[in-house]
Amino acid sequence: MTTESQLAEDFEQQRPRLLALAYRVLGSGSDAEDAVQEAWLRLSRQDVDTIDNLPGWLTTVISRICIDTLRSRAARPEISTDLDLPDLVVTDDRDTPEDAAVLSDSVGLALLVVLGSLRPDERLAFVLHDMFAVPFAEIGPIVGKSADAAKMLASRARRKVQDVPTPAGDRRAQREVVDAFLAAAQDGDFDALVRVLDPEVTWRRHTVRGLSVTTGAGDVIEAVRRGRGARVTARRVLVNGEPGILGWGPTGRPLSLMACTVRNGRLVGIVSITDPVRLGGMELPEPPDGV
Repeated sequence: MTTESQLAEDFEQQRPRLLALAYRVLGSGSDAEDAVQEAWLRLSRQDVDTIDNLPGWLTTVISRICIDTLRSRAARPEISTDLDLPDLVVTDDRDTPEDAAVLSDSVGLALLVVLGSLRPDERLAFVLHDMFAVPFAEIGPIVGKSADAAKMLASRARRKVQDVPTPAGDRRAQREVVDAFLAAAQDGDFDALVRVLDPEVTWRRHTVRGLSVTTGAGDVIEAVRRGRGARVTARRVLVNGEPGILGWGPTGRPLSLMACTVRNGRLVGIVSITDPVRLGGMELPEPPDGV
């Protein structure tokens, strides 16, 4: 017979995996934590002697909690709008064991954004199968479909996800491209901007007015041109494990955050946030000394 303390210990061993799964499905750290807590409550009420495979049982439970949350969001558009941008992990760009541990489970922002556009059952099927290797025979009952239907859901999601810009090259090469972009923007070197931006770069802007999406280097270059002379201090940071740029105003208040996706030596994707409400609610690195 499993004691309560043993049950709690067994659950804690599963917690990191459950939290990673829930975050990928829900795109929200707080919602993922809530889902994991709910899974623990359900486990504590369960006759554990009837559970043959605790990791599998918990995977099923956390998945059902997550899909219920996604469906609830879909039924309440105002909540879905608030969550059109996933929670971000923003840290100083350093190579220390502590930073590596924080970022080991991070997910590229571009991928999380596209996952958020999928139907709840597509998103869950894709995450479970492609990221956590759960068989379709187990996914089907969770989403209320057959194994073959669950396979089709994951396949549809995969086709949408495969167009997501993904970083290529090591972290050092990505940093060099982001640094080159930042230097060119600060110097007003528009020829250098042309060289560092992919001609078809996708730019997702989260402003106080909402979300806008544009394609093409011209819009980015024009925005840099309009911002010339602004009193902004900016430096490179990590956004969900990928190099990005954080900017502060003269008072040290964060003004903008950019997540950058680099491929083949150029920026192919940018997600920027200038909405002060969003920025004010995020945990961000401190500005440089003197700001």
